[in-house]
Amino acid sequence: MVLATTLRLGRVSNLPTVWTNVLTGLVLGGGTFLDPRTLPLLVAISLFYVGGMYLNDAFDADIDREERSDRPIPSGLIDQRTVFNAGGAMFIIGLCILLWIGFIADNGTGGFPSTAGLVLLTSIVVYDWHHKGNPFAPYIMGVCRMLVYITAGLCFLVPPPALLLLVALLLFSYLIGLTMIARHEASSEDAGIWPVLFFLPPVVYGLLFFVDNATSAVAFILLLLVIALAFWMLRRRLPGDIGVAVSVLIAGICVLDAVFLASAGEVVLAWWAIAGFILTLILQRFIPGT
Repeated sequence: MVLATTLRLGRVSNLPTVWTNVLTGLVLGGGTFLDPRTLPLLVAISLFYVGGMYLNDAFDADIDREERSDRPIPSGLIDQRTVFNAGGAMFIIGLCILLWIGFIADNGTGGFPSTAGLVLLTSIVVYDWHHKGNPFAPYIMGVCRMLVYITAGLCFLVPPPALLLLVALLLFSYLIGLTMIARHEASSEDAGIWPVLFFLPPVVYGLLFFVDNATSAVAFILLLLVIALAFWMLRRRLPGDIGVAVSVLIAGICVLDAVFLASAGEVVLAWWAIAGFILTLILQRFIPGT
C-alpha cells in the first residue's frame, strides 16, 4: 500500500515523458546520449517532476477533501506534511545533482545548470501553489516543460542553440493546450475549441520535416493521431473521456519529442521516444497519469 501510494502521488506513469524531454534537450543542446552526465541529469529532472507532483497534491489537499476524497492525502493514506517534506527533499537532491553536473563533472558549464534548475523549481512551486482558478496556470505549466529542455541543454552548451529554443517554444505551446483541456477534467464545463490552436504550431513544424525521413513521417502521423483522438473524445464527452484524452496527450509529449529528434536526424533516439509513448500508455493503465 505504501509503494502504491508513493507511485500514485508521483504520477510516475508519466516519467517516460520527462526522460524523452531530457534526451531531446540534451541532444539538441549539443550533448550526446552516452555522455556520463546524462544519467545524473535524468535522475535530477525526474526528482523535480515527482517532487512537483507531491507538492501538487499537498497544496491541493483541502480542495481534494471536497472534490476528490479518494486522493491519497484526503483518504488518509499519507500525511500532508510528509508529502510536503518528501517533495522538498526531492527538489534539494535534484538541485545538488545539477550543481555536481555544472561544477564537478568533466566539461561542466558552471552555474548554468543549477540556475536553470532553480528557475524550473520556482515555476513548479508557483504552479502547484496557485493553479486552481488561475488563468495563467496553463502558461506556467508550459514554462515548466520548456525549462526541462533548456536545463538539459545548458548542462552541455552555453548559450543553447537556436534550434533548442525553437522546439522549447513549440513544446510550450503544446503544454498550454494540454493544460487547458486538463483543467476541465473534473468539471462539466466544455473546454471549447481554443486549446486546438496551441497544438497547431508543433503540427506545422512536424509537417515541414514530414518527408525528411521515414521516422519523421511516422512520428508526425502519430502526433496527428494523438491530437485527433484527444479532440474526438473531447467532443464526444462520455464519462471519463476527458481524463483519457488528457492521459493520451500527456503520453503524446514523447511523440512530440520524437518529431523533434527525427527532424534533427536523431532517428534512433526518435524511436526510443516513440517507445516512451507506448510505455507511458501502458503504465497509465496501472498508475493514473492525471
